[in-house]
Amino acid sequence: MSSSSQKLRQLLERPGILIIPGVYDCLGAKLAEQLGFELVATSGFGIAASTLGMPDYGLLTATEMLNSVGRIAKSVSIPLIADMDTGYGNALNVIRIVKDAVQQSIAGVILEDQEWPKKCGHFEGKRVISMAEHAGKIRAAVQARGDSGLVIVARTDARAPLGLEEAIRRGQAYIDAGADVLFIEAPQSVEELQKIAGVFVDVPLVANIVEGGKTPQLSASELQQLGFKIVFFPVSALLAATNVMTACLRHLKEHGTTAHFQGLVEFKEFQELIGVPQYLQIEQQFAQKNDTAL
Repeated sequence: MSSSSQKLRQLLERPGILIIPGVYDCLGAKLAEQLGFELVATSGFGIAASTLGMPDYGLLTATEMLNSVGRIAKSVSIPLIADMDTGYGNALNVIRIVKDAVQQSIAGVILEDQEWPKKCGHFEGKRVISMAEHAGKIRAAVQARGDSGLVIVARTDARAPLGLEEAIRRGQAYIDAGADVLFIEAPQSVEELQKIAGVFVDVPLVANIVEGGKTPQLSASELQQLGFKIVFFPVSALLAATNVMTACLRHLKEHGTTAHFQGLVEFKEFQELIGVPQYLQIEQQFAQKNDTAL
């Protein structure tokens, strides 16, 4: 079993809810680790926005996603759960994605049952594949992970197009297919969250809190009381960073300087975050010494 997946499984077995911030680059992952978060997750929304400047409309390729999440996973020592969208095809594509994720030291993957090209789970107009097809993709993922321990998070987006009852039915099928964690995307009320938790009492459940999205913005403690094990905040840091960058650039445009802008981290503090002192030490350790002996 890989060390990252083992850490994630240990966290899943521990009492209490897991609060997981969404990150979209290595810097955000390092910040989360520094602040004491025990694991992080990526979202297709965040990766698409940060790497392409485009919406989460299935425009990312599998290679682009793996390159991004692989770098993030290697930049920190805490586990990463990676959103792998639909697996980018059928069961054969899922097998390759899962094997590549294992090689990238990713602790867990999320696989959803949308049709390709997919959309953000809180957008309108989503469509889903058949329950049987996605259950097959989950079985393929379980087989492909081998003895790595990679955590398989099965996600269904059926709530919007087909209703909550169908989403619950699909959730059970995906758990029966071997998924470790269940993610029913975008419940639209506290009552719907309660119903999901009441059905899947012994299954680790994900709640996905998107500010301005379709799911009520409950706190982690409230979701834990309902029976959820994981709460994702997939785009919170992205929205916050966008707000601060906009303010900074507006200030620079208007004043021609950032001298009085209050939103900047100290340059020295930033250097410490990305490890400049450690790299300087390594550089000095292996620096070429002048040979003055004749």
